[in-house]
Formats: sequence, structure tokens, C-alpha cells
Amino acid sequence: MPANPTIRRAVIPAAGLGSRLLPLTKATPKEMLPVGDRPIIEHTVRELVASGITDITIVVSGGKSLIQDHFRPNPALVEQLRADGKKEYADAVEEVGELARQGHITYLDQHGPYGNGTPVLNAARAFGDEPVLVLWPDDVFVADVPRAQQLIHAYETTNCPVLALMPMAAAESQRYGVPVVKEDLGEGLLRITGLVEKPKPADAPSSYAAIGGYVITPAIIEELREQTRRWYEHRQGEIYLTDAINAYASSRAVYGQVISGRWYDTGNPADYLVAQMATALAHPEYGPILRRLALESGDAAAPSTT
Repeated sequence: MPANPTIRRAVIPAAGLGSRLLPLTKATPKEMLPVGDRPIIEHTVRELVASGITDITIVVSGGKSLIQDHFRPNPALVEQLRADGKKEYADAVEEVGELARQGHITYLDQHGPYGNGTPVLNAARAFGDEPVLVLWPDDVFVADVPRAQQLIHAYETTNCPVLALMPMAAAESQRYGVPVVKEDLGEGLLRITGLVEKPKPADAPSSYAAIGGYVITPAIIEELREQTRRWYEHRQGEIYLTDAINAYASSRAVYGQVISGRWYDTGNPADYLVAQMATALAHPEYGPILRRLALESGDAAAPSTT
């Protein structure tokens, strides 16, 4: 963990309905679905704590109480597990509560217009003049250096807003915001002048996708406030963080950091299954079991030669 992190606050917007994963998310928040042996949102919290973040705000909506329940310390359960001789399980439960303490997790209910900029604005009253990390809870990164730490380093280099980027195939451009790259500064750091939302491959301005990670500054918050003010005048559209960043980038410097590591998006069924499988295969205990099962399934599916 960095000794004196430049950024100490983070926001995790977790108020979405998870509609692309229905009916799986009908009763269970998408953030609480498992990837490996922990829920998706815990991967994000662990990444932030490992990067020196000491103030995490999770913005929630109705039906998300399981998130609070998961991170809330449970001394009675720990005591019962220890009394039953289940030290390993007791330690695991206790460690999740300690993680919440280290990250000083607080919760806010989302209020305001629909859109992913609204939860950031809801949490902004606590930011003051500080830069803030924003990470979505349906992304899982596997990296030697946490994605959050890579973004913090890019901010320390530029003192400007930063977007997390990943290389993409041209055919994937219609799934993402694609940055307009002005300058390549080396080591994955790019000066950008805006984002084009979901362009056709022929119209994509670069070969990078903007994914779920940002360092935002007070001026970005002001752009979100202005968007929201206009929304209340006309009641049209949604409040998007990328729109605020685009407005800011029209006259001021914004950077993108190409993230080193593997990114797993869990927001739709196919990608969620990929994240599950990849995490399980990397597990020292479960990986060999799954590989053996795959080999056995392959043998069973092979046509008979007799």
C-alpha cells in the first residue's frame, strides 16, 4: 500500500438495477454475485484499499442492503466459528470486516436524475478540493499493480483528470466510449481531447476503450452540477460522467492511462461467466479440478471410433 497516497477518497456507484443479468439479479444485487470466492464489489474494495484509499463511499439504491450486510463486522458469527474450531472461516469473516474498517466505507442512497454521474454528485459534498477515484463495481481487474494505483500514478504525473483505458479490437468500438488521442506520452499515458460514445468501427478515433475507472477533480464535479441544473430545467436525457469529462476536455487537459493487466467485465451474462471461469482457473485449488473436468468433458464429447 502506498505510504502517502495523493488520492484518499473513492466512490463506487452501486445503485444500478443489473437488468442485463436478470433474473439472476431479481433478488440479489449484481454487486453481490460471486466471482471466485468473494462478491464482485469486494474485488473493487480490495483494490482501493491496496492502493491506499482510506475513505470509500458506496452509493446504493433500494434493495442493496446485502452490500452493507456483507461488509458489516459480525463478532457473533466469528465467535461461533472459533468455538466450533473453524478458525479459517472465522479469520475470513473477520478479515472482511477489517477491510471495511481500513477503507472506512460509508453508504449513501442515490437521489436525482438517472445516469452514472448522479451517484458521483451525490457523494461530492464530502470531497472538498480533493481529487477522487470513481470505480464501477462490476469490473474485476487482475494486475500486478492495482488499476487504482496505476490511475493514481497517472494523476500524480499530470495533476489532471485521468481515464482508465484498455486496447480494443476495432469491431468492439460500438460497445465503448473511445478516446480522441492527441498525444502519446509513453508508458501508456495519453493526452486526450474527448470521448466518442460507441462509434462505428470506421469512425472510431483510436484503438482504445474507456473502461470503468476515473480520477476526477473538482472542476469535473462542477460540470456535473451544471448538467444537473440543465436537466431540472428541461427534464430530458441522463446525467453521464463522460459528458462532464467531455465538456471539461474541450478547453482543459485530460489524460488516459492504458491499464496493465487483465480486465473482466461482469455486467452481462457471457462476460460474467468468463470472469467466473478465469478466476476459478487461476485458483490454486479449484483450477486443477476445472481443467480435469474440461478434459473429461472433451473425452465424453468425442465421437466413438468403434
